[in-house]
Amino acid sequence: MGVHPPLAKAFDPADVPSQVNKILGEFLSVKAEQASDGRMPLEVTDVLRDFLLTGGKRLRPALCIAGWYAAGGPGDVAPVLSVAASLEMFHAFCLIHDDVMDHSAVRRGRPTVHRALAAHHGHNRSPAVADALGAGAAILLGDLALAWSDELVHTADLTSAQMADVLPLIDTMRTEVMYGQYLDLTTTGQPTDDPDRALTIALYKTAKYTIERPLHIGAALAGADDALRVVLSAYALPIGEAFQLRDDLLGVYGHPARTGKPRTDDLRAGKHTVLIAIALRRADEAQGRLLRELLGNPALEEDGANRLRRVLTATGAPAAVEHLIQARCEQAEQALAQAPFPDSVSRVLRELARHATARTV
Repeated sequence: MGVHPPLAKAFDPADVPSQVNKILGEFLSVKAEQASDGRMPLEVTDVLRDFLLTGGKRLRPALCIAGWYAAGGPGDVAPVLSVAASLEMFHAFCLIHDDVMDHSAVRRGRPTVHRALAAHHGHNRSPAVADALGAGAAILLGDLALAWSDELVHTADLTSAQMADVLPLIDTMRTEVMYGQYLDLTTTGQPTDDPDRALTIALYKTAKYTIERPLHIGAALAGADDALRVVLSAYALPIGEAFQLRDDLLGVYGHPARTGKPRTDDLRAGKHTVLIAIALRRADEAQGRLLRELLGNPALEEDGANRLRRVLTATGAPAAVEHLIQARCEQAEQALAQAPFPDSVSRVLRELARHATARTV
């Protein structure tokens, strides 16, 4: 693993969202035409287009392109952008199903897909029937996004060597995030004072899925060896955990107008997070009683949520999570300082790390 020569064109992550959106928009336009020709319901592509192209950070595609540049990025970037777009299509699948499982009403400041579909099909149906129909339709739409994410990869004009390198990584990424989601689902409503279990969920649901594997996939497309993937992981895993820790704080303390989702959902569901685990471990008897009483209460309202926030703050749990975020950012910075990446890539990874861990949305 040697030092790569300077790139002919510096990597600018600000270019990625528009490029990925263009690929996704054109892909869905073709799918809409095919649906029309086959007399299929057009709301499927309409709803998915609305969800995909309205909001979203495009972090995974940006990291995929960063991984490609980190490994020397030879040749045309266009096929890599198609793979990056496939990651965003797969992410749509994950979010749509996640919102159904979590019974979430709002995503990115707008109704979730299952709520939008329930409203679309709710005429002359009871609310319960419309909700069930919306959930079932959203599952199918998510499944379609999963299938189409495959299609984006297989039509990306990759070489046979690139396909051989990247498909196992995509399979691994998908397996890891499913296990992470399974752990998240099965621990929700039963939070404990075990932060290690919460960190395991963060590792598989977020750190590997959001940061590490997109970098690995991009690097694999550039022919990276295993040694470079180890270097990328040294940066990616601590940043990925910090990303989830920040998300846990925003889920409780964030402003809904900025985060695009209610700040009572995680408390109402009783999500098992590092924040909650630390609070349960540090709580005195009265604090612990209140935490156990209100966490995971499906009828929790804002007054009860504010009581929970005051107790969480009093235990020092938010400050402890901030300390963990800072420690992981420092760990990732040390990894970057020793990495043989082009200067433009190191700058981008530092900026992406800052955006992911110091964000307010």
